[in-house]
Amino acid sequence: MNPAKKLRIIFSIVGISFIQGLQFSVSPVLDKISAHFPEVDVSLVQMLITAPSFVAMIFALLSGVLVLKFSKKSLLIVAGLLAGISGFVPFLADSFWLLFVCRAVYGISLGIATALNTAVVAEWFTGPERTQVMGIQAASVGAGMVVVTTVGGLLGAHHFTTSYLINIIGFLSFAVIAAMLPASEHAKEEKKSEKIRLNGRVFEVSLLGFFEYLFLITFTTNISMHLAGALKGSSSASGTLAGIFSGAQIVIGLLLGIVTKVAKKYTLPVAMFSFAVGAAILVAFPDNFAMLAVGAVFCGFSQGIFIPTGMVEVSNAVPPIAAALASGCFTCFTNFGQTVSPFVLNTASRGIFGEVTTSHVYMLSAVGVAIAGLAAVIRIRFRKSKKKS
Repeated sequence: MNPAKKLRIIFSIVGISFIQGLQFSVSPVLDKISAHFPEVDVSLVQMLITAPSFVAMIFALLSGVLVLKFSKKSLLIVAGLLAGISGFVPFLADSFWLLFVCRAVYGISLGIATALNTAVVAEWFTGPERTQVMGIQAASVGAGMVVVTTVGGLLGAHHFTTSYLINIIGFLSFAVIAAMLPASEHAKEEKKSEKIRLNGRVFEVSLLGFFEYLFLITFTTNISMHLAGALKGSSSASGTLAGIFSGAQIVIGLLLGIVTKVAKKYTLPVAMFSFAVGAAILVAFPDNFAMLAVGAVFCGFSQGIFIPTGMVEVSNAVPPIAAALASGCFTCFTNFGQTVSPFVLNTASRGIFGEVTTSHVYMLSAVGVAIAGLAAVIRIRFRKSKKKS
């Protein structure tokens, strides 16, 4: 592949990643939305971030089948256009439920973009270069989150509805994908040996993804409500912290090749332990911006390591024909974790501590992800010992 074509594909991957970043467009203003709609339960408000994940589960899996009939480029163009449209429709009325439905519709774009972003990488890159480009993809998602959350927080400083303007990114991504992504033939099941099917390794990594995101998403859904002291109620502060989280993801994504060389088979547990450290810091210092920023860095490292590594592992575990379905399965598990997170952790907080607070949720997340990471380490050690015997 010539360098110019490779560069166009990478630009397309960045465009797809920015569509994914729009999932967090309302994160910096969740507290303002909750205050504006006091009759709406806080878990439903938090689901403005997680509801798209539920819809994305369905469309991530569908994408693995749709690529047999439509090109990846066509599906991704639709994703970008739909992301832009669903982002601006809430301007039409001051209604929580219109906003909620539009966020759910955006989930169609999220599901397509998440599943096919990996499939695009798997189609055009192989071997170590695939890992490197997946790191760029993770960094791009982080960059999208930085722009979306930081600029969205600044736009929403006066009124939360002005933060909707950030959804112009959907239209820009649509234009980039249409102009840059090379056309490819529809995927076909040409050989019986390459039937679209998944294996145990795909489901094992996907299950880890469920636990990672059950806990990791709490950073985004709770950070604007977690700030205490002089920071309380500051959308710019929460937006900046979300931007730091995403910035850390960019840095670690670009260094992913080095991280995987050092951590090897333990890369996924390392990512999980990183979030455990970050969440613990958030619990300890809710009114100290500098320490909250450190916590955000560790949380961002977790996402920046886990997602591309998990995507590489599931795509490497199956033939190229099944890469879209494998990444769709992984996406389905991670998005399900995100979707149920507010209800699971808020219910657990109420049951264990007698009340729901962001500190309790972060504490449960730190412990939960550490246990899941430890289980992953034990599983890896068991697999190694089994091979030796």
